[in-house]
Amino acid sequence: MKTLGLPSAAESASSGLPAAGPASQHEVGVTRRAIVRLLAQHGSLTAPVIAEHLELSTVGVRRHLVELVESGDAVVVQRKPTSGRGRPPKVYQLTPQGQDRLGNAYDELAKLAFGELQSLGGDAAVAALARTRARAMVSAIGLDAPDFRAADAQTKAERLAQALTSAGYEASTTRIGSGVQLCQHHCPVLGVAADFPALCEAETAVFSELLGTHVQRLATIAQGNCVCTTHIPTLAASSDAPPEPLSARNDQSNRTLQ
Repeated sequence: MKTLGLPSAAESASSGLPAAGPASQHEVGVTRRAIVRLLAQHGSLTAPVIAEHLELSTVGVRRHLVELVESGDAVVVQRKPTSGRGRPPKVYQLTPQGQDRLGNAYDELAKLAFGELQSLGGDAAVAALARTRARAMVSAIGLDAPDFRAADAQTKAERLAQALTSAGYEASTTRIGSGVQLCQHHCPVLGVAADFPALCEAETAVFSELLGTHVQRLATIAQGNCVCTTHIPTLAASSDAPPEPLSARNDQSNRTLQ
């Protein structure tokens, strides 16, 4: 059977393409990736054509395609029938999100751009771009509105966490003594922030401006910690000692129990 550039049966075994038999979770993932690769190679295909190329059942391929559409990785387009009657066949295409499943070089490109900017304009130019990026992020997630600025510190922190979560940072808040700890459990720009700490510094400065109070960054994922932690005061602090991140407290508790 002609596979239009896909690996042969022997190559499929070594590259992880699906084999016959009951489908494990791993095999489902491998089959899904094979379908995505095929759509990327040919632009748009029908389920029967994909099934023929991959030597799979059309029913099984349709199930994968339905899930790709539901997840936003593919869309259905319909061609006009060339002959006969009935509904035209469904043709599937990848969305930009689906294209990203094949991998991208965004981090490498961003690091290259920041590095070139630093060589041309120095650290000040990198810091300026980092501030612009942080302010644009805040504006994009809708936290520069008057009703937000009028809220109390606790409410601001909670709304900031919700907005950061919607932007991919998986943020949460925890009340700690005279303040709130804002924890970001994921960093979408980790690859760049690890090389250019100005990104984290600018983000902290924008948080301070946004919340109307001095905030303190206690830990960052870019520095090797498991969570980015920022202390946001809600009351006058009773001690000059910096607050301890929750992650550090948890580590200490685990050592005590051992």
